[in-house]
Parts: sequence; structure tokens; C-alpha cells
Amino acid sequence: MTPPAPRTPEQRKQDTLDRLENDVDAWVATADEGGGIPYMVPLSFLWDGVTLLIATATASPTARNLLATGQARLGVGLVRDVVLIDGTAEAVPASEIPGELGDAFAAKTGFDPRELSSPYHYFHITPRRLQAWREANELAGRDLMLDGEWTVS
Repeated sequence: MTPPAPRTPEQRKQDTLDRLENDVDAWVATADEGGGIPYMVPLSFLWDGVTLLIATATASPTARNLLATGQARLGVGLVRDVVLIDGTAEAVPASEIPGELGDAFAAKTGFDPRELSSPYHYFHITPRRLQAWREANELAGRDLMLDGEWTVS
């Protein structure tokens, strides 16, 4: 099987933005403060053009880890068309999320944590490093964002 030709950096960025806008779920990996056991779960997200918004139960390992470290790694897409994001997390209790944002999250994901009786937190994940590639021929130049800045216009 011959892999597709590598995309230009501009096309790769556009494909990444399309994926962030249209995909619903991501693998979210966190770890505790001591650099301990990694924890990874699938969570739905909303991309607002700057951050990814996720939500999880406040008592979950993911929320505990994010509240303690403020660090996450997300994987969006397929193994052979992946977007990897290392980001920082800002927590917002579900009771404090702005109505329009909570409504947008619920509309995209089909899930509204504000309607649940157990406490939930939303987390704004701000990408610091973003990589995207399909095949080995796209490994060079896979960093589309470094230190929170796009490397491609």
C-alpha cells in the first residue's frame, strides 16, 4: 500500500482545524502531581478556535489530575491521521460555565453536565504544542504549534 503524498504545512493546518471543528471525541491523558501513573479516557470536546473544552466528573481521576497539574495530552483522530495536543488546563465548575458555552458544548457533544446531580468541571485546554501527521512521510514538520504559536500561517 502506497501512502498518500505528504500534505503541505498549510493543508495540514487546515485539515487539523477541520478535525478540531468537526470531530467530537478525543483521548485525554493526564497524570498525577508526582508524575505517577498515566490515566487516559475518551472525552467529548468543543473547539472554540483557541481552546478545547472538555467536561468530566469532579471526582474522576482526570479532573483530579487536571486540577492538580493543569497539564493534559489529547489525541484526536485516527492512528494514521492524528492530531496530538499538549496543553494547559483551566478549570471551571459546571455551575459557573457561561450559558452560551454550556449550550454549545451540549449541542456538539450530546452531553450536558449541567443537568447532572453529581459535580462536574469543565476544562479549557489551551494547546501549547500541536502535532499532526498521517504517515511516516509527514513526520518531518509535524509540529504545527510550538509554545502556543502556530508554526504555519
